[in-house]
Amino acid sequence: MRAVLQRVTSAAVTVDGAVVGSIDRPGLLVLVGVTHDDGPVQVEALARKIGDLRILRDERSVVDEGAPVLVVSQFTLYADTRKGRRPSWGAAAPGPVAEPLVDAVVAALRARGIEVATGRFGAMMEVTLVNDGPVTLVVEV
Repeated sequence: MRAVLQRVTSAAVTVDGAVVGSIDRPGLLVLVGVTHDDGPVQVEALARKIGDLRILRDERSVVDEGAPVLVVSQFTLYADTRKGRRPSWGAAAPGPVAEPLVDAVVAALRARGIEVATGRFGAMMEVTLVNDGPVTLVVEV
């Protein structure tokens, strides 16, 4: 699994003109990509990283602050751009494999008591955010 964590003061996901998920106070926007061999071990490791990384202000974590997280599925994190001008998506897991794993990350975060909002898997989403810092990390588990 691969994720991009962005420290934000607010973020929202809109689908067809309607907000489907948002956070309105400081927290994280997390873009999550799934590859073919990901499973429960990667889900738990990613949920731990999201909750425990001390990347909020004053070196605090989401768990420390009770901060919200907005999770958005993002298959394009597994784009291969090494050849030509058109990305290859071969390393990204197909929807029927990826969707339950993204849902499992959300469930694992909620099981830790973290407030989680989400985008809509497979939808054309508009993501808006106010980046704080900016702080952006790429995490691979």
